[in-house]
Amino acid sequence: ASRAPSVHNTQPWRFRVLPDRIELHADLARRLHATDPTDRELRLACGAALLNLRVAVETYGIKPLVSLLPGASADHALAVVRHGGHVPPSASAQAARRSIDRRRTNRKPFHDVAVPATHTTELVKAAQQERSWLHVVTGRDEWAELRRLVAAAHRVQMADAAFVGELITWTGRGADQFDGVPATAAGPSPEPQDEWVLRDYNARTLRPRREGKDFEHDPLLVVLCSYYEGPLAELQTGQALQRVLLTATELGMCASFLSQPIEVPAQHARLRRLLGSGAVPQAVLRVGFGSPVPATPRRPVTDLLTGICPAIPGGV
Repeated sequence: ASRAPSVHNTQPWRFRVLPDRIELHADLARRLHATDPTDRELRLACGAALLNLRVAVETYGIKPLVSLLPGASADHALAVVRHGGHVPPSASAQAARRSIDRRRTNRKPFHDVAVPATHTTELVKAAQQERSWLHVVTGRDEWAELRRLVAAAHRVQMADAAFVGELITWTGRGADQFDGVPATAAGPSPEPQDEWVLRDYNARTLRPRREGKDFEHDPLLVVLCSYYEGPLAELQTGQALQRVLLTATELGMCASFLSQPIEVPAQHARLRRLLGSGAVPQAVLRVGFGSPVPATPRRPVTDLLTGICPAIPGGV
C-alpha cells in the first residue's frame, strides 16, 4: 500500500491492523501546509494507497469491503477495509499487483513517441472503473491554455517563500532517507526553453536539444476529475488516480504530475472553467513512454503501523 505516489513523496498515511479490519489513517505530521493547505492532495495520496491495499488483498483471494470516511466507529479513519469472503484472484488483480512494484513517477523527458489511441481508451476506462472521469486534453487551443495555467501557477508558487521552503525540505535527499524525492528520481531543472514546467528537484540541468526544449514535443496530457467536491470525492479520485497509473504501467508507459494548477486556487478555478463540464479537476498528468527510472525510497513498514493487534488468529 505504501508504494503509492504522494506530493514530494511524503507518504502521508498510516494503517491500523485489527482482527476484523485494516484502517487507513492520514499521517498529519506529514501535511504540506503551504503546498496543500486544504489536504486535497494528502487525501488523493491516501486514496492511491487504499487502491494498492485493495489490489493486494484481492491477490490473496479475499474480497475487500471498503468503507470511506466511516466516522467515530473507526476512530475517524479515512477508510476501513474488511474481509468480504474468499474469491479466486482475477488476472487483472494479479497484473495490477505486479504493476505496483514497477510504477514510477518519471520526471525525466519522455520519448517522442505518440501514445496509441487504444492506450488512451484504457486509461479512460481505468478512471471510470473507480467512478471518476479522465479528461483527455485535445486540440491546440486547450493544450496551449493548460500550458499557460501550469506556468502561471508555477510562478505563483516559486514566489511563495513557504512553498519553496517545503520544496527544499523534501527534495534532494540522500540515499539513506526513507521519504522525499532524491536527486536520482528528479528530472532536469526547469529552463526558459521548456514548454512544460516541472518542479525542480535539484537535478542536473540538461543541455537544450536542437529543437529548443528538453522535453517531448507532444505529450499526452490528461486531467483526472471527480464528479463532486470534498474529502469523500478526493479519496475516491485517489483510487482512480492509482488505477490509471497502474494501467499505464501495464501498458509500458509512465507518468508524471503537473500539480501546480491543482494547488493554486486561481489557476484551479481557471482549469475548471477550461474543462467546462462541471467536474472537479483533481490531478493533471503527463503520460508517455520513457526510460527506466529508479524507485523513490519508502518508509519502513513498522513506521506505517499503529495500534497493531499482536496476535491475529489465522493470519490474514
